Amino acid sequence: MRRAYLIVAGLLQLDVLVQFYFAGVGAFARPQDDKSFALHDLNGTIVSILALVLIIVAALARAPGRLIGFSALPLGLVVVQVLLILLGRALNSTGDNTTPGGLAILGLHAVNGLAIMAVVGILMRRARQLANTGGKPDQRSEAPASMA
Repeated sequence: MRRAYLIVAGLLQLDVLVQFYFAGVGAFARPQDDKSFALHDLNGTIVSILALVLIIVAALARAPGRLIGFSALPLGLVVVQVLLILLGRALNSTGDNTTPGGLAILGLHAVNGLAIMAVVGILMRRARQLANTGGKPDQRSEAPASMA
């Protein structure tokens, strides 16, 4: 099961990267319309499903409790993504125009996406440790070793 956790973590990391790609596709599509972000929206559902599966597989793999809890973070951040979109749209004018407040909130969607990528990267490293050692992942600091 620990190998399965590693595989799901890897798939999630790959899919988050694909999600960034689809966001770029939507941002550069011309003309910009409701369909511009269709791939991004659809893939967001896949990211959510993989994030949920990661939690389940972590529990089935009998990963340490902290790792199971940390495995839930991507799903929580995906929920934040949806809330940012809803709030940003709610702050927009009744027409198709964005307001400064709406843009400020919607811009956080990209920042939160980076947070998801960072968390999934850390999870991937811990999943490798768990799969390779068969025990607890290394609990040392996340900072790289010094060059001294």
